[in-house]
Amino acid sequence: MPSETSVLDALAATIVSRTSIRPKVGVVLGSGLGAFGDALEQTIPYADLPGMPVANVAGHAGNLRLGTVGGVGVACLQGRIHLYEGHDPTTVVRGVRLLARLGCGAVVLTNAAGGIAPGLGAGDRMLITDHLNLTGKNPLTGPLLAPSPSQTAADPSSLRFVDMAGAYDRKLAELAHQAAHDTGSVLREGVYAGLVGPSYETPAEVRMLRGLGADAVGMSTVLEVIALRQLRVRVAAISCITNLAAGISEAPLHHADVQAVSNRTAAPFVALLGRLVALTGKELGE
Repeated sequence: MPSETSVLDALAATIVSRTSIRPKVGVVLGSGLGAFGDALEQTIPYADLPGMPVANVAGHAGNLRLGTVGGVGVACLQGRIHLYEGHDPTTVVRGVRLLARLGCGAVVLTNAAGGIAPGLGAGDRMLITDHLNLTGKNPLTGPLLAPSPSQTAADPSSLRFVDMAGAYDRKLAELAHQAAHDTGSVLREGVYAGLVGPSYETPAEVRMLRGLGADAVGMSTVLEVIALRQLRVRVAAISCITNLAAGISEAPLHHADVQAVSNRTAAPFVALLGRLVALTGKELGE
């Protein structure tokens, strides 16, 4: 069975051979948030990339999109895979590790989430400032990936015992707020709790999460952030609040409603992401 390092190297080599775009910023699009990727010039379906797990959840198109935004090369995962589909943590984070292999020095993650904090409503956007990993999983367990050239001089123990303080880059957070201002969007801030799913949380679990300090809850993102932090890739993450968590709203929760809210608010979110990607490219020196 090939090592994860060899799988990633082969994937990156295949993509580089099929495009002239050299991305510096990566974007990951969550449930119903694929509209940003539709504007990018090149499409490579995951199914055409041996070793790339195929997204099977409604609202996740399953494409690698490549293009430029504001003159910045972008690689966009139009859909992700999840633990609840039966994948192991290493496979779940393969996509973001691939973005790093392709040269992305920063990645903007997005997700659909349930709102817990008072005042958060469907259609709001929340910049993630920290997270609670309540999945019981970690992508750094098992054999270590071979370090990238930028990591070879580092203390080897730092690749195993990764410092998660500052995982959500402060400068990129400032740029996210600037992008929101520039595009006329309101951007809240908060802590994201990542759970396995796929069942939604019970009202008691939501009360627990509120007590732990969570402002929103979802089923993705946290493992990707851990993997990117290990690779020293800068991260910004934004939740689209698509529903109120169980017990806060009396309405039953349905995935179709999550997609509907994401689709309805797609235009301002696409504008916000586009501006953030352009600003991030400048921050990286593009």
